[in-house]
Amino acid sequence: MSQSTSDLQVQQPDHSARRTRLREFQAQLVERMQTARSSESTQVSQLGVLIGGSRYLLHLQAAGEIVSASGITPVPLTQPWYLGLINIRGNLVSVVDFARFQGGAKTVIDKDSRIVAFSSSLGFNCGLLVSRVLGLRNVTEMREHEAGDAQPWIGQRYLDQESHVWSELDLAKVIQQPAFLHVGL
Repeated sequence: MSQSTSDLQVQQPDHSARRTRLREFQAQLVERMQTARSSESTQVSQLGVLIGGSRYLLHLQAAGEIVSASGITPVPLTQPWYLGLINIRGNLVSVVDFARFQGGAKTVIDKDSRIVAFSSSLGFNCGLLVSRVLGLRNVTEMREHEAGDAQPWIGQRYLDQESHVWSELDLAKVIQQPAFLHVGL
């Protein structure tokens, strides 16, 4: 029995359709981020990400492109939290495992992992490895939460309706930290 080529294509998993859906999702997220940036409520809508089991909010003016966490080229003789370089649209971008930088466990890179590049307005070619991008979050739907013992780059904390704690992550303050800038051993 012989099968035609078209029959074989139907039986194989459609990887291109999955890639297309991922691209569509990323395009929709970028569009929503641009819309939120241009609206008056830019401080209200923030990008939610999961880093090392903790939930963070990134101001849309500070967050740049979101790409898959593949193709990272390691750089020798660097800190364990410095993962290496990735090429994003012709620009070399440093990739940092922010969970590990903060003293946590190494982030496992899987299908949900992403790199959130810093906005070009920060003037720093860097991206953070995040376990997951959780979409846009509206802080007016959350209530303020007590601060606790925080790093200088942590802003206001919030509690959402599902009792998850969210911390604002100030990327401008992150890049001012000497420890973050010294990636060499």
